[in-house]
Amino acid sequence: MDLTERARHFAVEAHQRIDHRRKYTSQPYSVHLANVARLVASVTDDPATLAAAWLHDVVEDTPATLYDVEKEFGQDVATLVAALTDVSKPSDGNRAVRKAIDRAHIAKAPPRAKTVKLADLTDNCLDICKNDVRFAKVYLDEMAALLEVLGEGDAGLYEQAQATYDKCARKIAKVRAPATDHSEFEPVFSFGGEDNSHLIRMFTEAFTARDIAEPLRSFDANTSCGAVSSVMDELSLNVAGVRERGAVTGYVRRDGLGDGSCVQSVRRFRDGQVIAGDATLTDVIHILTLHQTGFVTALGEVAGYFSREDINKPVVRMWLFGIVTIIEMELIQLVEDFFPDDSWHSLVSESRLAKAQAIQQERLRRNQHSSLLQCLQLSDKGQILLQEPRVLELLDLDSKRTAKKLVRELESLRNNLAHAQDVVTYDWPPIVRLAYRIEGTRSIKSSDPRARRRQKKT
Repeated sequence: MDLTERARHFAVEAHQRIDHRRKYTSQPYSVHLANVARLVASVTDDPATLAAAWLHDVVEDTPATLYDVEKEFGQDVATLVAALTDVSKPSDGNRAVRKAIDRAHIAKAPPRAKTVKLADLTDNCLDICKNDVRFAKVYLDEMAALLEVLGEGDAGLYEQAQATYDKCARKIAKVRAPATDHSEFEPVFSFGGEDNSHLIRMFTEAFTARDIAEPLRSFDANTSCGAVSSVMDELSLNVAGVRERGAVTGYVRRDGLGDGSCVQSVRRFRDGQVIAGDATLTDVIHILTLHQTGFVTALGEVAGYFSREDINKPVVRMWLFGIVTIIEMELIQLVEDFFPDDSWHSLVSESRLAKAQAIQQERLRRNQHSSLLQCLQLSDKGQILLQEPRVLELLDLDSKRTAKKLVRELESLRNNLAHAQDVVTYDWPPIVRLAYRIEGTRSIKSSDPRARRRQKKT
C-alpha cells in the first residue's frame, strides 16, 4: 500500500476500534475523515498532506500518539499531524481561552497543515450548522478567528471554507435561537454536588505530575550513542535527556539511537510536552493522549519524565478510583432527585433488585448501613437514569447509546482498578474522558458560582 492508503487504513481502524462516531448522525467517524481527505485531494496530490488529512484527528481522539504516527508514517507526516493537533490542556481555562491557545498553535503550522485544517473546518461547519443551531453560533465565531490565520493554506480551499462560513452564517442568522456564549458549552454537570466540592479539589490538586514522574537521566550532547545505549540498557531506561550548555534541551529514545553522538538522535520537546511538577494528573493524561512520553520541570529545568505505563501506579489508580466513586455518588443523588420515594423500583428487573437486596442484607448483618439504591450495580443506576429524558441534557450526552457506552466503560474501569488489572491497556479512552470531565467540573466550581443552578433539573 502507498502512504495515503496506509494512513487511511490506520486512521479508520483506530477510530473504529473505539467505536468513534459523529456526534449528530452517529455515522462512523471515518465518514468525516473521508470528506476531509476528499477535499484535500481536490487541491493536492502530495502523499504526506493526504496522509495527514486521514490522520488529522487520530492523536486527539484515539489512543494513538504522535510517536505512533511517526513510527508508521515518518517525520514529515508526524509534523503535519502535530500541527493539526490541539495543544491546550483542560486546566488552561474555559473554552474561549483554550481555543485561543490552539489558534496560536495552528497559526505557526506549515501551509500544508493549514490546507488540511481548511478542509476540516469546512466539513465540520456543514455538519454543525445543519444539526445544532445553538452551538453553530459559537463554532462560527471560532471558525472566523481560525480563518484569519489560515491564509497560507491552499487558496482554493480557503475560498471554499470562507464560502461555507458565509452560507452557514446567513442561514443561522435567519434562525431565532437564544443568545449563547462560550461558557454554555462547557460541561456543566458536576461530580459530587456542592456538599462534596472539597473532594473535587482534593482529587484535582492533591495529586500532581511529580508524584508519578521518574528521574530523567541525561547525557552531554557529544556523548556517543553507543555509550548512551549501554547505560540505558543497563538501567532499563527507555528515555534519557540530552544536555546542551548544561541544560536538557531534548531527549533520546533507546529504540531511536543511531550512530555518532547522541545529539544526532535527539528529539526536541514539542509544544505542551513539558509541564511543571505541580501540574495536575489531568494535564498528565492530556499529554499522554498526544505523546508517548511527557516531561516535568523542577526549578525551571527538565528533571523527570512519565509515560502511559505510569498511569498504572498506585497513586493514579487511587485517583481514578476516587473519581469513579464521586461519579457514583452523584448518580445516586440524581436517581433520588428524579425518582423520589423509591419510585425507581419498577425500572429494575426483579433479579437485579433481588441481588441488591441480598447485598443490603449482608451489609446490615455487618452493621454497615446502606440504602437499597446504594447496593445496586453501577449499570443499574445508569439504566434507571436513562428512563428520564432530561438526564441526557443534564449530563451533556447526545444519545442513550452514548450514555450506555459510558456506563459500561465506567464499570469496566472500576472493576479493573479493583482487581489490579492493567487499566491503560483496557480503559485508556474512558480514563481520558473522566480526567477531562473532572477538570471541567473544577473549572466551573472555581469560576462560576451560578453553575450549580444551571445544573439543577428544570
